[in-house]
Amino acid sequence: MKKSISLVLLSAVLATSCVSKKKYLALESNLNDTKSELTDTKSSLEKTTIEKEELESKYAKIETRVADYNAKISSLTEDKMIKIDDVGVMTKGTKDKMSAVLANVDPTELAGAKTLKDSINLAASHNLKKSISNLDENGDDVTVDIDDTVVMISVSDKLLFNSGSYRVSSKANNLLQKLAEVINSEPSMEVMIEGHTDARTINTAVLTDNWDLSVKRATSITRLLQNKYKVAPEKLIASGRSSYKPLTSNDTKEGRAKNRRTRIVLIPNLGQFFSLITSN
Repeated sequence: MKKSISLVLLSAVLATSCVSKKKYLALESNLNDTKSELTDTKSSLEKTTIEKEELESKYAKIETRVADYNAKISSLTEDKMIKIDDVGVMTKGTKDKMSAVLANVDPTELAGAKTLKDSINLAASHNLKKSISNLDENGDDVTVDIDDTVVMISVSDKLLFNSGSYRVSSKANNLLQKLAEVINSEPSMEVMIEGHTDARTINTAVLTDNWDLSVKRATSITRLLQNKYKVAPEKLIASGRSSYKPLTSNDTKEGRAKNRRTRIVLIPNLGQFFSLITSN
């Protein structure tokens, strides 16, 4: 009987011991999982902290840029931006400088400026003409027209070439040098050189017709601007128009003289165009 009781007690102890070990192993496994999760959480926290610092740095830079833009906008507002029909806007400072230029313009020309856009074109034309020629000496041989910020300078052939020739006269040196200075002052300005003739036919050992003459005159001017006056060649375009774009009738000597010309077309952006107003 005693032996039976002992066996029962021993069985109970062993069973209890076995359950406790399972619980221990389960708890140990949970602890390891928790430690691993804690490690992952710490790693994520460190990464989030770094990302937070980076975001704060970017935000600070954006705030600085916004402040700069606001300052610029405030400055422009204080300078009172003035809208110009289908051209853009100009500052009050530029308008004041334009008014100073117009004070030196011939009253007859000034009377023809009916709008702000007309006044801008007249001021730019006056300044540009003053930059590239002596107004008293060459006033009738150099004309400047402006259409939507495209500047067209027509130069009489008597300033550039001898009759029937495409060799540039030495009389043109001063004019071309000043023109090159204007072109070189604006890095992105494009320039087209157009040769124009009168309607009289020409045929020589070196010239086939007026197409040939007009093209050779344009390329002669273009080469001089590039080689002698250091204008970047990628800014230059040479073209010949023969006699097919006359300014007036070819029936008179005076009309033919007017049609024989070289036209220099400047294509600036808006900022460069306004610089023509404020120069000099």
